[in-house]
Amino acid sequence: MSYRCSICGETHDDLPDITSDKPDHWWNVPAEERDKRILLTTDWCVIDNHDFFIRGVVEIPIHDYHRPFGFGVWVSQKQENFVTYMKNFESDEIGPFFGWLCTRISYYERETVLLKTQVCFRPGGLRPLVEVEPTDHPLAMDQKNGITLAKAWEIVHHYIPKTSTSKAD
Repeated sequence: MSYRCSICGETHDDLPDITSDKPDHWWNVPAEERDKRILLTTDWCVIDNHDFFIRGVVEIPIHDYHRPFGFGVWVSQKQENFVTYMKNFESDEIGPFFGWLCTRISYYERETVLLKTQVCFRPGGLRPLVEVEPTDHPLAMDQKNGITLAKAWEIVHHYIPKTSTSKAD
């Protein structure tokens, strides 16, 4: 199966990860106030100097595949842990830290925002690994048990429309 990349427009055969560029809380701030109230980078977000978020990855093992599937997500952090993270950005010697998942993963019918997580930091510029607390939520079950490659593609095509690989197209 292939997909057309929304960034470069090319057709790719490798399984992509899915990501969110903002925490869901960003949308709660009126558009005309965002520039004044929100600091947002590709790795962290602060709203009203009160709510702190970092970007990480929920990795889901894929059976018989060479790498896990990744959801790029945002996780809340208490200010103290956020400051520690900012001072030790590329270190795996901090944490893990508790956080609430702050990304709606629409593939799952059950709400994902505010699932409990542990954020595990990694060296070398890798985004933190986000481990969803074990529950009966389908996301937690997928992270624990893994998924098939077919399900991973189903998730991808939930977000990225299927492209035809037929030469007749």
